[in-house]
Amino acid sequence: MFEEPEWAEEAPVVADLGSVTLRPRTTADSQIKGSKHRQLLATLRALEAASLPQQPPSLPGSDEEDEEEVVERKKKRPKKVLFASASPEVEKKRKKKRQKQGPLSSDSKEEEVERKKCHKGALLGNVFAEEEKRKRKCQKQDPSNPAQPLDNVDQTGSKAWNSSAANDSTKPSPETPCSNPPHTLSRKQWRNRQKNKRRQKNKFRLPQPPEQAPATAAAEETEVPPAPSPHSHGARAGALRARMAQRLDGARFRYLNEQLYSGPSSAAQRLFQEDPEAFLLYHRGFQSQVKKWPLQPVDRIARDLHQRPASLVVADFGCGDCRLASSIRNPVHCFDLASLDPRVTVCDMAQVPLEDESVDVAVFCLSLMGTNIRDFLEEANRVLKPGGLLKVAEVSSRFENVRTFLGAVTKLGFKIISKDLTNSHFFLFDFQKTGPPRVGPEAQLSGLKLQPCLYKRR
Repeated sequence: MFEEPEWAEEAPVVADLGSVTLRPRTTADSQIKGSKHRQLLATLRALEAASLPQQPPSLPGSDEEDEEEVVERKKKRPKKVLFASASPEVEKKRKKKRQKQGPLSSDSKEEEVERKKCHKGALLGNVFAEEEKRKRKCQKQDPSNPAQPLDNVDQTGSKAWNSSAANDSTKPSPETPCSNPPHTLSRKQWRNRQKNKRRQKNKFRLPQPPEQAPATAAAEETEVPPAPSPHSHGARAGALRARMAQRLDGARFRYLNEQLYSGPSSAAQRLFQEDPEAFLLYHRGFQSQVKKWPLQPVDRIARDLHQRPASLVVADFGCGDCRLASSIRNPVHCFDLASLDPRVTVCDMAQVPLEDESVDVAVFCLSLMGTNIRDFLEEANRVLKPGGLLKVAEVSSRFENVRTFLGAVTKLGFKIISKDLTNSHFFLFDFQKTGPPRVGPEAQLSGLKLQPCLYKRR
């Protein structure tokens, strides 16, 4: 292995000498020279082994394992060291290798110490970088008061540095291996721990004085609705009672209206005589319905009568609250089934207390109710003077055929003068008395049968 080649012995180079004659070397001399070299190398190895500390004989293949371990360390060594150190599995593998290899040599110890120093420096560098990031974030979040968050960050950063240094100091050395690996935090766990610390610190802070409280708190206090008072509960209960009473009145109005249209006028008169409040209730419901109309028929009739002489005597059949009498200057006879005004004469409209041919104008404003409409028109013919005026205003939905209605009225001693069918809610007719009825009481007049005006439940 360490023998010199034969050509080196045969051709030495000497300065300032001429050519040297070479002589051949025998095989015996070369064998003696080789044995001397071997003895010299053996003595050198013995001296070197005596100077080094004694080691147990290494296992076969240990050199190869050392080389593999160095290669693996170079591969596994991260470019950027994070907070978390090597995982427990890697630590276990390293322990197993150490147990196999026995106590480390001085070279491996030095390498381990240098590796730990590098790891610690990288860890501290990352901690300081994290502190700088936190300072920038705090400055962005609260630019008006940057001093306070920076102090907090400095405190937390110093604590983290101390804790990391303490953790590094408490790490076991490779000479004294322990069973449990050191507990290290990931970056997320470290952040959560810092957050919890800040929360605990803010818990025990003193509340802000009222002078330093923001102005928004006062605005929020003003926007808070007042606590419900007992008066509000009473008002709510009163409103509920009023609503229920209104529904009940509406139901009673619909019932009374159906009775008035489905029976004769004599039955309606008896009904209102037995229950005087029923007429008031009916009239109130009727007015609430007519108020929704664009034009009330009583106002239209009053406007027509204003164009005639004020000396004409008027008979208002079904006057209600005497609105027509209050709107014109003419003398007015008011008749109805019940009285809401002192000017009203309570009677059945088929038999009014007036003399024959005593009035100039007879008015039926939404009052042709009941099943005996023929009796009402014959009574109006009786009290009207010859050539007197009969004005009829009725709900438009009650007429199935206007022509048949007009033909039936003419048979009772009238003729049509004018009609207004333009209004969407009611029709208006003007008749003139021509004489007594032309048909007997037994004659059937189908045109006088009008549809009842029934109100639906809302």
